[in-house]
Amino acid sequence: MKKMDVEVQGKKIGIIGASYLQKPLVEKAKAMGVESHVFAWPKGNVVEDICDFYYPISITEKEEILAICRKNKIDGIISIASDLAMPTVNFVAEKMKLTGNSLRSTRFSTDKFEMRKKLKKAGLKTPNFEFFSDPIFSKSENLKFPIIVKPTDRSGSRGVTKVVETQHVNLAIQKALKESIKKCAIAEEFIEGKEYSVEFISFSGKHLPLAITEKVTTGPPYFIEVEHHQPAEINKKNEADIFSETIRALDALEIQNGVSHTELILDSRKNITIVEVAGRMGGDFIGSTLIELSSGIDLLKASIQVSLGRQPDLMPHREKHFAGIHFLTQNRPWVHKFINSQSSVIYKYEIFKENMTHLNSSEDRSGYVIYKADRKITYGQ
Repeated sequence: MKKMDVEVQGKKIGIIGASYLQKPLVEKAKAMGVESHVFAWPKGNVVEDICDFYYPISITEKEEILAICRKNKIDGIISIASDLAMPTVNFVAEKMKLTGNSLRSTRFSTDKFEMRKKLKKAGLKTPNFEFFSDPIFSKSENLKFPIIVKPTDRSGSRGVTKVVETQHVNLAIQKALKESIKKCAIAEEFIEGKEYSVEFISFSGKHLPLAITEKVTTGPPYFIEVEHHQPAEINKKNEADIFSETIRALDALEIQNGVSHTELILDSRKNITIVEVAGRMGGDFIGSTLIELSSGIDLLKASIQVSLGRQPDLMPHREKHFAGIHFLTQNRPWVHKFINSQSSVIYKYEIFKENMTHLNSSEDRSGYVIYKADRKITYGQ
C-alpha cells in the first residue's frame, strides 16, 4: 500500500448520499482502507452492500447526522456531485472541526442568487440577473431577451427554461419555483458561446487546476447535458485565462477545501462569463471517472484525502487519454449503436431503461457510455 494510503488507513469518513453518484466514492474509500459511514434514504440506495455502515436518514437531517458522526468519531465528511448534500457536509465539518468549507461559503455556492451577487461584487463577468419568489414578471431594464429561468437551488437542468418572449416568462418562472426547494427562482440573460466546465481541487485555500471539460447540451429550451469531453480542445492562452477566472470565482465564494466544478461560457471574442460554481465534484462521471482517464489523477482518492485533512496526491498514476461520456436519449439512438458495437474505446456503459422518454431534465436520460481513446469521439466516429 502506498504511503499516502497508509496515512488514512483505518480513518472513518461520513458520506452523504447513497445513489449511483456516490458509489465510486464508497468503493474508493474501501480500497483505501477508510471506514465508510453512509447517510441517505433507502430509495435509490446502491451502496448499502459495499459500505461499512449505512444509516437510513434523509441527507438534510443535519443534527441527526451530526449526532451519529460524533458518536462514531468520524475523521472526515464528504459528498460528490450533490448540491443538496453540501449544507449537511459542511455543517458537520464545522461543528466537528473537520476539513470543509464554511456555512457562509456553502450558501454562496448552493444558492444561485447569492452566488450571482458575490461574483458580481468581485468584478467577475456574470450574466445580468433578477430574483423571483412568485411567478409574476414585469418589464425589466436589467434583462435583455432571450433569458434563462432556473431555480436558485437545483442542478441537473431541473426547472431550467430558455425564454425568448415576455409572454412566456411567467410560465417559466412557475416551473422553476415548482422545482425549487426554497421556492425561489432567478432569471438571467442568455449568453452565446461555447460551454465548458472547470474542475479544481482546493486545500487550505490553495486552488489546483485539474481539467477543462467540453460540454454539449440539447440546447433550448432546457439545455440538458448530453456529452462531456476531456481534455477540452482550446489553446494555452484560453486555458490560462479560464483557470485564472475560475480561481477568482473560487476566492469570491470563499471556497477553501475540496473539489469544485465551475461552469462558464467562452464567447467568440474569448470573453469568459462565469455561469455557476459548485463547491463539490462535478456529476455525470466528470470527477469520478473522466478526470482519472484524461489526466491520470485519482481524484476520488484525492478528494477523500482532503476531507481527512491530508494534502491531496495529484501525481498521475496511469497513462493519459482522451475521455468522454455520451448519454443515451430519445433523440440520440446512435449512442445505443455505439454501445452495441463493443468498440475497443468503450471504457464503461450502462442502460437504465429501454423505453426512452422525452427529455425535461438530466433524470430523463436512459443510459450512458464512457470512452477512453487517442482522440475525441463524437457523433458518427
